[in-house]
Amino acid sequence: MPPINTDHLKDIENQLAASRTLEKYQFSSCSRTHIGLVRKKNEDALYVDEQEGLWLVADGMGGMKGGDLASAAVVDNLRSFKRLETLSESIKDIEARFRLANIACRVMFEKRVVGSTVAAILNFESIVVFLWTGDSRIYRWRGGSLSLMTTDHNLAQERVRRGELSQDKAQLLSTANILTRAIGVHQNLRVDMDFASLKPDDRYLICTDGLYKELTFSDIAKSLKSQTIELALQELTDEALRKGAKDNLSAVIIEASSI
Repeated sequence: MPPINTDHLKDIENQLAASRTLEKYQFSSCSRTHIGLVRKKNEDALYVDEQEGLWLVADGMGGMKGGDLASAAVVDNLRSFKRLETLSESIKDIEARFRLANIACRVMFEKRVVGSTVAAILNFESIVVFLWTGDSRIYRWRGGSLSLMTTDHNLAQERVRRGELSQDKAQLLSTANILTRAIGVHQNLRVDMDFASLKPDDRYLICTDGLYKELTFSDIAKSLKSQTIELALQELTDEALRKGAKDNLSAVIIEASSI
């Protein structure tokens, strides 16, 4: 893994210091994984730890033997995570655990590529940090508006970047299935990182492509404004299944509330 961008970590620490108020947050979350209607094995995995403020999904590389082992390796390396004294130290610890998962996937089978995407949210006081590699996504529902907080690491994303296609259209291209990054695929792992300050009633959706590729942006927005996060997750899953659910699908929804 290339060295962590220390300037970016300083930006996060500065934002944390600037956003520290008397307002504190608590979280509720729900999660679900489903094999879908076509695949014979569920290669997805997810992890929820509200106490440590860590949530993630991992998608074993579709069609590759051992994809379920790859996503499990990601989760297994995060199970003992505990937030450290500073946000920067906590982020470095998570990335080190991703590095261990990357090594595990590369040695799991001598002559087969075994890999997994990952998208994770880490909470630290009034900040949430997004860490991802591959094409699993993080969305935010805030004040009646849906935003995509991650950028897919696949060939189709380049056309979105150039403004040639919308995200909804790009995710239907065959090149959307060709990942440029994932845990286990390359010797040097690259993980993207971004962050945001929390606001009361923020909702975050972390999901694998098996869910969002069956849905449009408006489908996701419609469900995330549901009365409860449990109902929102049920609606998203039901709609993906109704549309055929060609891949495994996994999702975590997190809601922040002030206390």
